[in-house]
Amino acid sequence: MLYIAARDHVFVVNLTTAVDKIIPQQILTWRSTDVSKCAVRGRNSDECYNYIKVLVPRNDETLFACGTNALNPACRNYRLSSLEQVGQELLGQARCPFESRQSNIGVFAGGHFYSGTVTDFQASDAVIYRSLGGEGRPVLRTVKYDSKWLREPHFLHAVEYGNYVYFFFSEIAVEHTGVGKVVYSRVARVCKNDSGGSTRVLDRHWTSFLKARLNCSVPGDTFFYFDVLQSLTNVLQINQRPAVVGVFTTQTNSIPGSAVCGFYLDDIEQVFNGKFKEQKNSDSVWMPVPEELVPKPRPGSCAGEGSASSYSSSVQFPDSVLSFIKTHPLMDESVSAINSQPLITSTASRYKLTQIVVDTAAGPHKNRSVVFLGSEDGRVLKILTGTQANSSRLLEDISVFSPTQCSGERGVLGLELDKEHHALFVAFSSCIIRVPLSRCLQTYWTSIRNTSNNATVNTMGFLKNKGSLTVH
Repeated sequence: MLYIAARDHVFVVNLTTAVDKIIPQQILTWRSTDVSKCAVRGRNSDECYNYIKVLVPRNDETLFACGTNALNPACRNYRLSSLEQVGQELLGQARCPFESRQSNIGVFAGGHFYSGTVTDFQASDAVIYRSLGGEGRPVLRTVKYDSKWLREPHFLHAVEYGNYVYFFFSEIAVEHTGVGKVVYSRVARVCKNDSGGSTRVLDRHWTSFLKARLNCSVPGDTFFYFDVLQSLTNVLQINQRPAVVGVFTTQTNSIPGSAVCGFYLDDIEQVFNGKFKEQKNSDSVWMPVPEELVPKPRPGSCAGEGSASSYSSSVQFPDSVLSFIKTHPLMDESVSAINSQPLITSTASRYKLTQIVVDTAAGPHKNRSVVFLGSEDGRVLKILTGTQANSSRLLEDISVFSPTQCSGERGVLGLELDKEHHALFVAFSSCIIRVPLSRCLQTYWTSIRNTSNNATVNTMGFLKNKGSLTVH
């Protein structure tokens, strides 16, 4: 089943029958009742709708959805089978943004909902938040208005792996001491068993929050950086090692360019186990913290594990540890890409690549990796790739956007791979297009707006097996 989150609607498509046309078998309509209040706030009338920004499985039977609700975010639970609402509507603050163009991420892990978004109407308070866990573990968040924790982040993806939840985003680099604002891409990590700090330090805040820079760059005498993360895969296997693969672009004031970089999760963990970075005062250079000045147990550790194995809960951590992690969430080293260089680079086009999906079981023997990349100008690149330098090969450059079938912006908003039916679904703001993988010069179009009163597509998720919905 393909789940498509749009403006005021969620569409459910049976992929077994979606061959010639993409016709929803179920349509969930959820319109805002706060349109009149939204209008008096002076915002664009286009924002006075309910843009569905969160669509994730809560469990095997329940779908969790949140919408902007005319600048008054709200969340609901629905039955996966019937799309019937379950229980009462919930407040969406800190779980869903207020406006459609504000970024957000959300994932359920261990019965809790982890979100990255903004908590206020002015978008001044960005947060990584945990909630909906019931009794036993408190609601947790990042420290408010602290640029060392988050500084104007653009949230991209979140994944659960092992004892942690990882968050991937880009933000203004607080450690960049040069002129002007520079964007860096980050990976952050929190422990799933984090219970917050003591009543004295970090009460109801993360005690395990760490973040590090993702380094996607071309090596040489002078490194050429692709600093801005645009899209990321879920965890997949590369060389029998868990990894994630993302598409990055250059700074907005730089030479246009895009690159695809992969990162092993154990390389990420190695950086999180390395040195911390600090700034003595607002005018000084950021430097690594000497190991002898790091308190024990190691800040950022999970209670009951490693150096913190003697602590059953994070609330028991010494104040020295909690105070340190409050002021030192940033790691000194950056995470190097696989082979310390991009898997793919593209600098010839002025249109940047913004979306990615990877088929790691392509080819007749299911042993090749094919990367699909969506661009700002409505194209999809199909690339056969390997982990060695210069081992990638462009298979097809497909112009997918059709002005006769789609209206609005040409940029690709999301990609979902349907391996079982050998198809790629491409999301634009006004339509979803199905591209058969083996006949990539032939495409099928259907405009969502034709069946949904001009709905605008927000996000797209693919539910193949129970509880395996992935959302971009």
